[in-house]
Amino acid sequence: MALDHLAKLNTEQRRAVEHGVGGEAGGLAAPLLVIAGAGSGKTNTLAHRVANLIVNGVDPRRILLMTFSRRAASEMSRRVESICAKMLDAKASTMTEALIWAGTFARLIREYAEQIGLQPNFTIHDREDSADLMNLCRHQLGFSQTESRFPKKGTCLSIYSRAVNAEMPLAAVLQGHFPWCAGWEEQLRALFAGYVEAKQAQGVLRCRRINFN
Repeated sequence: MALDHLAKLNTEQRRAVEHGVGGEAGGLAAPLLVIAGAGSGKTNTLAHRVANLIVNGVDPRRILLMTFSRRAASEMSRRVESICAKMLDAKASTMTEALIWAGTFARLIREYAEQIGLQPNFTIHDREDSADLMNLCRHQLGFSQTESRFPKKGTCLSIYSRAVNAEMPLAAVLQGHFPWCAGWEEQLRALFAGYVEAKQAQGVLRCRRINFN
């Protein structure tokens, strides 16, 4: 079958799209991790990857296509159908409609929430939501009205995120990355404890209790 649907891809995009496709029957390709920056064509590559699998006979019901937002998931599915239409004609719509596992991570997690110990009505915060909640906790604890300027919500969230993601003690994070905030260590511990409690009370996904001592 002609590979016209891949003609506009660059070399690296094409390598990702074709990885493990068309190998020996029953063979399993090794997992492929693609790390790409903004504007590098990630969405286009993923859409072509899915379309290429379908064109090469993979059952679309066995394809898992996950992204972070409903808008991105819808756009991805639209592109897959558009690419398939060039190769499969009238069959394209039927094949892409069979992509029952194309959607958001939240949809998948919500469907199996109870099995993994979550309530189905959990909430997912983006960075701005998280910063707003951090700011609310900051106000409630009175830190926004201190005589000397307490770190802003964005800085507080950055400190918290680095401590959690790097699994570093708060003191080490402050000393190594935010030395101008080191004088607020005790208050930041209290703020982060309150922030975690607020996330748990609101059912925010991925909240976990962190020991900042």
